Amino acid sequence: MNSPVSNLLQQLIQFEKNTSQPVYIQIAQQIINAIQRGYLSIGTALPGTRILSQKLKIHRNTAVAVYDELASQGWVEIIPNKGTFILVPEQTTAPIKATAHQIDQVYQYPKTTGFPFQTSFNLASTLQTTKAEYSINDGNPDLTLHPVHEFSRWYSAAMKRKSLISKWNQTTAVSYSKFETQLCNYLNATRGFHIKPNNLISTRSTEMSLYIVSQLLIKPKDVVLVGHLSNYASNMIFQQAGADIKTIPVDEHGLDVDYIRTHFIKGSIRFIYICAHRHYPTTVTLSAERRLKLLELAKTYKFAIIEDDYDYDFQYNGSAMLPMASADAHGVVVYLGKLGQSLFPSFQTGFVVAPESLISEAKNYLQLLDKQGDMIQEQILAELIHEGEIYRLLKKNIITYKERRDCLCEHLASYFKNIITWEKPSGGLAIWLRFNNKISLVKLAEASEKLNLFLPKTILYQDKDTCAIRFGFGQLNEEELETAIKTLKTAYDIVGPASGTT
Repeated sequence: MNSPVSNLLQQLIQFEKNTSQPVYIQIAQQIINAIQRGYLSIGTALPGTRILSQKLKIHRNTAVAVYDELASQGWVEIIPNKGTFILVPEQTTAPIKATAHQIDQVYQYPKTTGFPFQTSFNLASTLQTTKAEYSINDGNPDLTLHPVHEFSRWYSAAMKRKSLISKWNQTTAVSYSKFETQLCNYLNATRGFHIKPNNLISTRSTEMSLYIVSQLLIKPKDVVLVGHLSNYASNMIFQQAGADIKTIPVDEHGLDVDYIRTHFIKGSIRFIYICAHRHYPTTVTLSAERRLKLLELAKTYKFAIIEDDYDYDFQYNGSAMLPMASADAHGVVVYLGKLGQSLFPSFQTGFVVAPESLISEAKNYLQLLDKQGDMIQEQILAELIHEGEIYRLLKKNIITYKERRDCLCEHLASYFKNIITWEKPSGGLAIWLRFNNKISLVKLAEASEKLNLFLPKTILYQDKDTCAIRFGFGQLNEEELETAIKTLKTAYDIVGPASGTT
């Protein structure tokens, strides 16, 4: 005769055999859930393994493993020749009574809160997914170029450092870490800085750096200047902080600094956001003359300059132009950058360089957001900087990316001559493609995806004056680049001017 407990378990327990989690673990977790909710009380006898296996249609060895797992966690007691009985571990949380729920609702969780909260339109996700084989981004590195086996060796070596444990347990005031000192030396050598560790902080990413700086600088309705066009991710952060974003023109020499002088008055601007080397998304470089004008204007008008050097590591022709921050004598520039873009993503880190007074306040925010930090990552990066390994990897990858840039330009000339205009960028991992005759970029993306090429909306730029794509080439090898351009041309022929869909 079926017992009530057997019937209850049969109703409550559901599992998937085609998942990475073992079946016995899935079943054990659901029995624990039933105990916590009060469906199975202390002392209740569970069905024998033979009956459980029959009820759930599992192998008897799996049923034995379920009870062994429950016993190892202290949820049941197995008494030989008597049975398996429910216990409740002494240090578990109190049982959750869900008397208002029907038994088939035991695994449901509310979709909405029972209280109001403030939603954020500015932070809505821009992530898109696709089943297409090839995908274009706005200029990300190729993960396949990263030496995974070397990372494993570095990580293992860092974990074995006895000094790491003492750092985790550190409670007394100490001087700057080895990583902070090495990062400072690296930036002084590569960016022309003359900074000390008290002029910088390290963060998880450029986005975290920008968020912290925005919290320090922006009050509601503060005017923030960005280029037209500009970085959507940065704009989201500024808007969330309450900024009133104003756009200024961008031409072949970069941001129009004279426009700022003629359209804004002293004290009306909080800060201007610029890209140190290549304006996002157009890749044009701010000229040396305009850089000097902007520094002088910032001093006169009392606004800050946020200089984002997001792609410093990828310079193909000549030497990289030194950041404006390296020539800042008046403390008006806050410099953001990345370290380790030639490394595996989890080893990359962001940093902020600014006058000590701002860095001191930024560290207070960082303590709230990321008090623990990542000491293993810092240990590894400090050693890679000291040993010159980061420089070696960077130079090695630059050769590959330069070849891909040149390959892309050749295919563009072959398939899109007189259709698309572009300038070969001196660095970075993206190229700005401008259509000579306007088409619907949304329709182009839709047609491309049907042909197995994904163009996310975040790389499409279209308004009454613009019809362009920020085409990232770093993640595709030369064969994939040719396939991508061929596919894009086929999609263009479907929706382009000749089809009458402009």
